[in-house]
Amino acid sequence: MARPVTNAAFEGLLSAAGYGNGHAAFARQLNHAGRDQGAWRYDAASVYWWLRGRRPGDHVQAAMAETLTRKLGRSVAVTELGFGAPDSLGTCVYPASVDGAINTAEHIWTRLAKHLHPQVSEAFDSGKALQAALGWRYDPSDVTASRSGRQQVTPTDVQSLYALADHFTDLDRRHGSGSPRTRSVMADFLVRQVAPMLHDSYTEAVGRDLMRAAATLCGQLAFMSYDAGDHSTAQQHVTIALRLAKAADDRLYGAHLLANLATQAVHLGHSRDAARLAEAAIDGAGRAPAAVLARLHATAATAYGQSGERRGCQLALAKAERALDRTGAVTGPRWVTYFSPAHLAGAALRCLADLQLYSQALGRVTDALTLASENTRTRALHTALVAVTHARAGDTDAACDWGRKLAQHASGIHSARVQQRVRELTATLSPQQASPQVNEALHSLATMPAAA
Repeated sequence: MARPVTNAAFEGLLSAAGYGNGHAAFARQLNHAGRDQGAWRYDAASVYWWLRGRRPGDHVQAAMAETLTRKLGRSVAVTELGFGAPDSLGTCVYPASVDGAINTAEHIWTRLAKHLHPQVSEAFDSGKALQAALGWRYDPSDVTASRSGRQQVTPTDVQSLYALADHFTDLDRRHGSGSPRTRSVMADFLVRQVAPMLHDSYTEAVGRDLMRAAATLCGQLAFMSYDAGDHSTAQQHVTIALRLAKAADDRLYGAHLLANLATQAVHLGHSRDAARLAEAAIDGAGRAPAAVLARLHATAATAYGQSGERRGCQLALAKAERALDRTGAVTGPRWVTYFSPAHLAGAALRCLADLQLYSQALGRVTDALTLASENTRTRALHTALVAVTHARAGDTDAACDWGRKLAQHASGIHSARVQQRVRELTATLSPQQASPQVNEALHSLATMPAAA
């Protein structure tokens, strides 16, 4: 039984333009109007769902208005289409359906690609983050991931997406994500290539893998936005990535994304909500590989450390260390291979410093800096953390030495997170700027590049 039409305005415009019984014809004209956006493959089924409440992206609505304008011989405004104002992008609502996730993803990718969404610092909705965690953890699994469309997606097509995700991940770790160009280029690729694939035809197995690859790319874009200080965009993308991971039936990657959301919450000072998110990730991951559990427990530890919960922090750190010791030759999924003993040592250093256990924290310095060469940004973050910890422990000379090292390590890195740690160090040292050594260190830090 067909669902009733809920968008009477759009139905009326289609009828007036002669598309009342020609939804496929309208879709073909729409695809032609949007040809500069990539290979659109909308069809009669797309029109069916638009008439019944589904909201296309702003760029699709603009093409709809253009198509109807040509047919009717008069100007048709987007506001006449009946889709209403877009939901606030800052709400970061977890989509109830896969189709909703795909449409929302296409919308936010387009806005980022076209620089339509201004950077909003500190815009993070803890309530919506926790709702997303609940939806990911407890909503029923999707019955199917197959789809019928115009062009068949193959396993080779999906593998190319993983290769691209690896490329952007490497760029991010080496150079940071402060430059908006990198993110807009990635978003443009998602609009032109990945979104059409999600609307295409694929089998159950390919569909699950495609959802996983799309979640990986969306999750990487989320993390890059977080590193750039664009927290609203980061939360939007990680929320959509969570829903795509749910569709892929990949609970481990979903747990990883939720831990990224917890990490962002820690960065913004929402420590108690971050702890809830991290524990939800651990619960949802279940009997996960040791490397995954090490990463998740380390995230929980940072949340507990920031909130001053010493026992919870130390228990989580101990669990992370035991899990990492069990890793052995089985490293787990490809996306967790980055998490090394140095990353865990950096998390421990931060936790113990937050608990004002400075001597214990500084005992982790050597391990925290034993990083692979590609982890340029992490090296800068850990170096800054060491400098700040020395400064807070009252060792100004050591803080200045590490501050000068930071200025060297952070050269060429564009990262709002690195810049924030530089500001923390500067604020801690500034009361002693009359000292020549402190003044020299502050001068070195002041010459570092901005995040964007």
